[in-house]
Amino acid sequence: MGSADSKLNFRKAVIQLTTKTQPVEATDDAFWDQFWADTATSVQDVFALVPAAEIRAVREESPSNLATLCYKAVEKLVQGAESGCHLEKEKQIVLNCSRLLTRVLPYIFEDPDWRGFFWSTVPGAGRGGQGEDDDENARPLAESLLLAIADLLFCPDFTVQSHRRSTVDSAEDVHSLDSCEYIWEAGVGFAHSPQPNYIHDVNRMELLKLLLTCFSEAMYLPPAPDSGSTNPWVQFFCSSENRHTLPLFTSLLNTVCAYDPVGYGIPYNHLLFSDYREPLVEEAAQVLIVTLDHDSTTSTSPTVDGTTTGTAMDDADPPGPENLFVNYLSRIHREEDFQFILKGIARLLSNPLLQTYLPNSTKKIQFHQELLVLFWKLCDFNKVCWPQGRSHQQLGLPEKFLFFVLKSSDVLDILVPILYFLNDARADQSRVGLMHIGVFILLLLSGERNFGVRLNKPYSVRVPMDIPVFTGTHADLLIVVFHKIITSGHQRLQPLFDCLLTIVVNVSPYLKSLSMVAANKLLHLLEAFSTTWFLFSAAQNHHLVFFLLEVFNNIIQYQFDGNSNLVYAIIRKRSVFHQLANLPTDLPAIHKALQRRRRAPEPLSRTGSQEGASMEGSRPAAPAEPGTLKTSLVATPGIDKLTEKSQVSEDGTLRSLEPVPQQGSADGSPTVEEPSQARREQRRLSNASASGQWSPTSEWTLAVVSRDSACLGEPVVLGQGSDLPRSLWRYS
Repeated sequence: MGSADSKLNFRKAVIQLTTKTQPVEATDDAFWDQFWADTATSVQDVFALVPAAEIRAVREESPSNLATLCYKAVEKLVQGAESGCHLEKEKQIVLNCSRLLTRVLPYIFEDPDWRGFFWSTVPGAGRGGQGEDDDENARPLAESLLLAIADLLFCPDFTVQSHRRSTVDSAEDVHSLDSCEYIWEAGVGFAHSPQPNYIHDVNRMELLKLLLTCFSEAMYLPPAPDSGSTNPWVQFFCSSENRHTLPLFTSLLNTVCAYDPVGYGIPYNHLLFSDYREPLVEEAAQVLIVTLDHDSTTSTSPTVDGTTTGTAMDDADPPGPENLFVNYLSRIHREEDFQFILKGIARLLSNPLLQTYLPNSTKKIQFHQELLVLFWKLCDFNKVCWPQGRSHQQLGLPEKFLFFVLKSSDVLDILVPILYFLNDARADQSRVGLMHIGVFILLLLSGERNFGVRLNKPYSVRVPMDIPVFTGTHADLLIVVFHKIITSGHQRLQPLFDCLLTIVVNVSPYLKSLSMVAANKLLHLLEAFSTTWFLFSAAQNHHLVFFLLEVFNNIIQYQFDGNSNLVYAIIRKRSVFHQLANLPTDLPAIHKALQRRRRAPEPLSRTGSQEGASMEGSRPAAPAEPGTLKTSLVATPGIDKLTEKSQVSEDGTLRSLEPVPQQGSADGSPTVEEPSQARREQRRLSNASASGQWSPTSEWTLAVVSRDSACLGEPVVLGQGSDLPRSLWRYS
């Protein structure tokens, strides 16, 4: 009954607030205490008992009452941070205020007239912390809120374990304690592992939700012409004004990297016991990547002579970003810290890939996209630029995170989960952001030689993916997954085709032995992208062919001995290279090639291919859930729909084996067979080009074919006197 009465009283207070037409004085504590002092409501209750329509109604009809509500809630949080929340009633007030603000803040941010409210000054909140009644020295409401949240995140017996037996009389002073001694988890910069406490984790999660809500104001702002504009909430919270930046950064990072969802490996333990740690880890990861949202081009980045000569976490103000979270992240350099971070991220990324004999017996996390963004931030900010040709050992510098990841085969523990997520999300348009961050990470890694070398390690761990079964290396897995993305991904992934093939180009000089499956996939892509109608459909389509030719040239030039499968596949598909060497350059032939889009090409025969056999336990890529995304784009046509049967005649010309089309109409246009299907196929194939307005000319075609130095380069001759294609062009 007590819980029901509490909810009823809270609902009555909300109704009173929405029905009052006259402003309620801030000194009317009896009225305002109804929202936090006399109730014990959960966050679900707050969201249910405070409807969005009523919040908007108060905002429009009684703006002064809504402003007073926010001011009083922030005031209670500040008082709780100053007192230390030693009493249970104080703790409950702080939690109620944080939940109420989490509910109300988005509706303030969405109104342009209210966006400056939290950055207005509040009388009596002096910057000196002495409570002067000087309006000129008053602190904005947003700053007071952020500092109060930071203090409460390190409040003994509320969010952290007290180091002494505190009582009301001998309580620890929040302003005098060193918060670096209260870091939440062992790891970077902290060796002691505190005892897990369910209540503390729940309280931390409530405060982190409020903090994340404060940072979300940028979501409600219109796109600014200045892309370098910063979020004022994040900027202040990560500045030196916040005395808890260092312990909070390490707490968030260690909490994420130390989390083990499997635990002791007891089957179905996640069904028997509630995991109170996972929600905290997810919130910590989200807050961490938001605070690390920093444009490195607008500030001075760490250099060789800068911030890497001190300890991992030095309190001195170094030359570097003003965002202290970015600054601290860029200065981590101890090998044990890198090992802790890499193992933690790899463990969490690999969690959805775990296979057990008992179905669904292992807990699976869902915040892998946040982990990928965090990994990108680590690689982007924790780096140092040294002169070309000199290593960090020669300069006496500590190694950085990206170098540490690439120096061993541990990078493959990151690669395999990324490929799994890319393959799984390729058909879901609502997860296009996941596709982009995964491809960008691989593009960053592929620029390093060590990554290409590590790909030669045999792939033995069978992750269930709907790809052809093969026996080979991690390079084969990379190529097979990329082929699957290109051939069966949705339309919005086409801008990523250049990136995918660039990754293959970057690693191609180091691939010692491709499997027959991977070799066939590369030739299949070349066969599709080199069709005349596709090359002439958009001005940049020929770049895809150049990328693939560059891959073949790199492998043949640097790793010829071990790649007999690729050489054999090239010989089998030599007609494709003859077709490239004899591209039509006159306008009638170009227009005739473009008209082929109106016919549905016959499927390419792939006798003996393992395309239909997928790995055991795999499942097809799931499309977007109903209601997640509505789009008018159609699916990308399969590669077998883009290729044609052809052979090379004795005189070296390309002769098509397609059946002769039926006689066209009197005006020369081809006869349309099965109107609905032909129209649907034409629409699908037309969308394969990036632009439908561009039209190729003879000059453009001649430039593409004849630019030896800039486009095609010199032919690579595979042998003397053998029937091998001489049209292997090197793109430069």
